[in-house]
Amino acid sequence: MYTIGKLTILYFFLVALFIIACGLTILETAANPYASLLGPPEKATQRLNLAQSFNGLAATLAPIIGAKIILTEGLPEEKLALMTPQARELALAAEAATVKMPYFILGSVILVLAVIFFFMKLPEIKEEEKSTSGSSLSVFRHKHLNWAIAAQFFYVGAQVCIFSFFILYATHATGISEMKAAEYAGFGVGMAFMIGRFVGTFFMKFVKPPVLLAIYAVLCMGLSVLAMYITGLTSIYIVIGIAFFMSIMFPTIFSLGIKELGEDTKLGSSFIIMSIVGGAILPLIFGHVSDLYGNIQLGYIVPAFCFFVILIFAVHGHKVSTVKK
Repeated sequence: MYTIGKLTILYFFLVALFIIACGLTILETAANPYASLLGPPEKATQRLNLAQSFNGLAATLAPIIGAKIILTEGLPEEKLALMTPQARELALAAEAATVKMPYFILGSVILVLAVIFFFMKLPEIKEEEKSTSGSSLSVFRHKHLNWAIAAQFFYVGAQVCIFSFFILYATHATGISEMKAAEYAGFGVGMAFMIGRFVGTFFMKFVKPPVLLAIYAVLCMGLSVLAMYITGLTSIYIVIGIAFFMSIMFPTIFSLGIKELGEDTKLGSSFIIMSIVGGAILPLIFGHVSDLYGNIQLGYIVPAFCFFVILIFAVHGHKVSTVKK
């Protein structure tokens, strides 16, 4: 009976995460093109990078706060083995309950923000609507959009691989504890990701976004290869470097992908956002490679390939090209 109750809670939790993901998807679909259209078109990529730089703040704080609240020091296996089944279940349930407060706080903050934005008057952008006789699939006549969808698929896949497996990677490559690895995730990887976006936004004043994206993709490819073989604390610094250089990729790919789409901007944005499913697929491949060779570091061949696809997009795929109806 207790097991059935636990499964019910698990399914409820998974459904809740699915709903959160749906909301985030809708938010990204609306907010990103909105930020791109708020100013001069030539500054769209830089503007979107600046707006998304603040995502890095959450990426920095979340692992730190999460580690302190969720990764609590649990009871050792020896003590759990000496407990009665009922007491052991209660102890494990108490440990699992540590996720409740972070989600409650997060939900409360989001609710407050929703109320603020509901009453806030934002500039309204009206676009001229044109009638189209074709289906929604006609949006794929934009070749640079197709490339952006593919690039975003692989970028999000690489990001999730690197962020999600970081603690396992760090403990394997350096032998440090999970708590210490979580600190590196926050103060190192998260901070590098945040700073990288601000720095990348600044560099875009002098370097064209596709060029900067290509340079960063090459650097990430090289660092990913090094992450496969380097051990010790150096391996952590390598991953921190990857986080720094991949930070500009999502907003840059997005803005280049919806460039000059006109009436297809909203639909194109939706398809780019849908391509983040790469974050659900590619980590499975990362894990399979790691399990196959018994070494999580070798899984970094997956991000290396992802950054190669992004390099192709930065060099060639981003160029605006539309097939005539």
